[in-house]
Amino acid sequence: MCEIQYASCQPPHVTAAMCFSIYLWKYDPPDIVDLTCLMPNGVVLQLRVKSTATIREVKAEMVALGKVQPLGYLIKDACDYQVNGISHYTIEAYTDETKRLIEVQPYFGLLNLGERTDTTTFSSDYELTKMISDIIGKSFDHQNSHGTPEVEYFRSKVNVICDGIKVERTKYSWQQRLLYEHPLRLGNSTLMPELIRQRHPTSAFLITVKNENDLSAFTLSVLEHDTPLSLIESTLQKMYRSQIKINDRANDYILKVSGRDEYLFGDHPLIQFLYIQEMLSDAAVPNVVLQPVMRLDAYINHYNEQQNLSLKRPPKPERQIVMEKSIAMLWDLQPKNFTLTLHGVTNVNFDPARAFKVGVHVGLYHGDRKLCAQRSLDASSSGNSLDFTFEDNDLAFDIQMHNLPRMTRLCIVVFEVTKMSRSKKSSNSNSSTFKDVYYNNNPLAWVNTTLFDYKNQLRNGRQTLYTWTYADDIQSDDVFYPLGTVESNPRKDECAVVHLQFHQGSSDIEHTQVCYPSEDDVLQYAADRARANRDKQQQMVDPEKQLRDLSILLANYSGKDKIYEMVDQDRNIIWERKNEILREFPEELSVLLHCVYWNERDDVADIWYLLKQWPLIAIERSLELLDYAYPDPAVRRFAIKCLHYLKDEDLLLYLLQLMQAIKHESYLENDLVIFLLERSLRNQRIGHYFFWHLRSEMHTPCMQTRFGLLLEAYLKGCKQHVKPLRKQLEVLEKLKQGSVIAKKGSKEKVRNELQKFLHNEHNNGAFQNIQNPLNPSFRCSRVTPDKCKVMDSKMRPLWVVFENIDQTASDVYIIFKNGDDLRQDMLTLQMLRVMDQLWKREGMDLRMNIYNCISMEQRLGMIEVVRHAETIANIQKEKGMFSATSPFKKGSLYSWLKEHNKAPEKLNKAIKEFTLSCAGYCVATYVLGVADRHSDNIMVKRNGQLFHIDFGHILGHFKEKFGVRRERVPFVLTHDFVYVINKGCIDREAKEFCYFQLLCERAFLILRKHGCLILSLFSMMISTGLPELSSEKDLNYLRETLVLDYTEENARKHFQAKFSEALANSWKTSLNWASHNFSKNNKQ
Repeated sequence: MCEIQYASCQPPHVTAAMCFSIYLWKYDPPDIVDLTCLMPNGVVLQLRVKSTATIREVKAEMVALGKVQPLGYLIKDACDYQVNGISHYTIEAYTDETKRLIEVQPYFGLLNLGERTDTTTFSSDYELTKMISDIIGKSFDHQNSHGTPEVEYFRSKVNVICDGIKVERTKYSWQQRLLYEHPLRLGNSTLMPELIRQRHPTSAFLITVKNENDLSAFTLSVLEHDTPLSLIESTLQKMYRSQIKINDRANDYILKVSGRDEYLFGDHPLIQFLYIQEMLSDAAVPNVVLQPVMRLDAYINHYNEQQNLSLKRPPKPERQIVMEKSIAMLWDLQPKNFTLTLHGVTNVNFDPARAFKVGVHVGLYHGDRKLCAQRSLDASSSGNSLDFTFEDNDLAFDIQMHNLPRMTRLCIVVFEVTKMSRSKKSSNSNSSTFKDVYYNNNPLAWVNTTLFDYKNQLRNGRQTLYTWTYADDIQSDDVFYPLGTVESNPRKDECAVVHLQFHQGSSDIEHTQVCYPSEDDVLQYAADRARANRDKQQQMVDPEKQLRDLSILLANYSGKDKIYEMVDQDRNIIWERKNEILREFPEELSVLLHCVYWNERDDVADIWYLLKQWPLIAIERSLELLDYAYPDPAVRRFAIKCLHYLKDEDLLLYLLQLMQAIKHESYLENDLVIFLLERSLRNQRIGHYFFWHLRSEMHTPCMQTRFGLLLEAYLKGCKQHVKPLRKQLEVLEKLKQGSVIAKKGSKEKVRNELQKFLHNEHNNGAFQNIQNPLNPSFRCSRVTPDKCKVMDSKMRPLWVVFENIDQTASDVYIIFKNGDDLRQDMLTLQMLRVMDQLWKREGMDLRMNIYNCISMEQRLGMIEVVRHAETIANIQKEKGMFSATSPFKKGSLYSWLKEHNKAPEKLNKAIKEFTLSCAGYCVATYVLGVADRHSDNIMVKRNGQLFHIDFGHILGHFKEKFGVRRERVPFVLTHDFVYVINKGCIDREAKEFCYFQLLCERAFLILRKHGCLILSLFSMMISTGLPELSSEKDLNYLRETLVLDYTEENARKHFQAKFSEALANSWKTSLNWASHNFSKNNKQ
């Protein structure tokens, strides 16, 4: 640090007049310099420092002193600022903070501390690392202090990737930079979607273009093949005719979506932009702003960087790991069973008064499959000690070492044995009762580890494994937990510890490192086998008949989720026909993979060999292969190869599941992680959600290292995204403080306190110029405290209103929740989005209104507010029908829609919107088993769109009261809804209602056709830790609703029966709603 001096003495050759003079540096440089520092809060500081002090040292002292002066609370951290001075009569930013004062020689000794003008540069790696560490959180700092060889290897791998992409970005044009920061949202086709063409048969539609300079607006008619450039040219011509002064060049302008940072540019037809499609689907006129290119941040920052750009050295080549030991390949070992030695278990948390023995189960798994019989050992308790050792502790498993698959997991469970007794009546008349004694094994802790390390080397020598507490919510028929992490518990003092030793095999290779064969070795082994077996293959008697038989056999398992019921006979037949499946039925790869005997190296080699030849399969089918049941590296690599063709918008659709699939990976560095990191670094919108999905789970101990390293890699790879994300975290902290205020006192009192808190100048600065975490396309200039309030729910969520940075656009409304787990809502809403996409691909737009929701920390997150909508309960209240009996009265909803759609054509449109959306949500909530449906979590927009909110219970976890299930209908379809669908009558045979029923049936059959995708997406979420989705058993509800083993006609009849049941029992729904209204009235 530089030394601050407050003495008035100066060197003899420096006069008082020279301290604020252009001649300050003209003569011999002074040893001590008096600096006048202009601070960002308006305060002027005087510093006396050594002339050899660096800019970084001076800045640190300016910030430290500024924080203890008046208005010091406005001063941020040093890394948020840059120092500016006057040099050669211009203001210069001192970006190289290693320079000394004597080198930069600021005129007059005058310095200004200002906000960084370029968020992509940091004065030092130290400042960047410190900021990233603050963003990730303290949990990662603790983990990061213990770097392992695998951690360092992972860092080196991703650093090469990040450096390569950063070098790419230095060559970006301003257009490419804009595409990275604000990626285009494009549909898959350049043609007008058929559903929109029905409303616009001439292919013409209207667009309103606003001039950013004077806010004049022009509405133009365009055709589907028109491009953004042709629209700009038409707008400029119209402006010219209106005598508005403009630059005549269309290339000097760009079209921005009104109210958000989303752009329409490039050679794409206007109709391909999803914003245009969404607006036309809503029967609305798209609104865009004509903006000069030179005012774009991407343009300004691009040319600022080009002026200061220094060519970077190419990334260093990856350092090869040198083995000190000689290497032996696993498959070359002499036949010998895998063996390990279990020395003991220490610090076991058990009750000696209840348990008389502690034991350990040990199993070998590949995904969810047990490779061989498990082994168990018991140890008797020695007094009250919590430490146990085992006699005869060598465990030999019934699998030869050369047959161990690459992703073998060693799964261990520590259990206690308790003695239980119960009295029974005896048949012997001399003794009336006797005690029946039985023993119970209670799992206490579990731990998993891989047999091979990240370098393909078989583990050897003594190992210490720190276990996880065996939770009661682990729902498995098996005592082992192979789905769990392979990380050891970082809380080493609080858990049981397993001590064991791995053996390499025979004693003659004790000093040799045994490795799993490389991919080339495996492929060569398989090729040799294929040549040897080619002559043995018999010609098929009737190839066509055999192909038909294979097709029928595969159809029994394909798309029906019956793969786990496959009998060994079918498995063997399918495996024998693997080459035919490669040629004729490549989409059935997942069925074939289920037939592989992973504990046989020949099968493993054959499937690796086939995967090298396998053609790409559909995205839906490739997602299945990222489930934890498919851990083999070649399989997962093939899945990622298919996903490389996934468009950005589709990747965002499945990002939630792909992030969870990272938890199934056994090593830090893997194909899935590299794929997601690269896509995030090339698309900032993907990067935004990538960041929040990772950070929201940093409280989970077993994920802190893995997710922390990924966050670190992402933030170092895109420095320009660091500051926006940091600002979002500042907002998060302020809202957390506000939510604490909201929980103390009456509703009116806390509302006033919240608004006072947001008005406070100490707090409102954090809300300025931020991206909306729910959707980064929306930027907010500030919070509007007077519009904010505290909501009625138990956890007192905050209703927060931000002012849109685009003054012509409406405000941004969010709900901030602190205390509710939003992960289940996020999953349900994402699945609704997937269903909506499946329907639209089949030509059905069911007008689903799916709002945004994001989990940001443990039990904390944000929800988008849907404007111009009311709950059914509030509609009933508004129409004077809010009482315990209001759900039994028809007409309130229809009357409310008529009030907001007075013209007959508007009312008919609203009823159509209601009919379509009601059909969509009836089917979706039935398939997903959404429970706890009442009049306060079903809403209707003024335009007629119905939608559901609050998804606290899914997959058939219906609420019960006094042991009786409160909801006894498949989905909500009340007489009030029927009354609207039928345009004011209750005839269930009306053509409108018959059309509604046909919509529901068709929507259900479409979802059923993609049933395996829905099941796969839920299966990938099992590792999330959601209470209602913790095991394969929780997927049974989906299997029951989708009836994948039915024919299509039987499935239709099944749904028709459920539809009739919902309609016949609608009075039960009304009864539940009456109970809810009565309870709500009593609470108010």
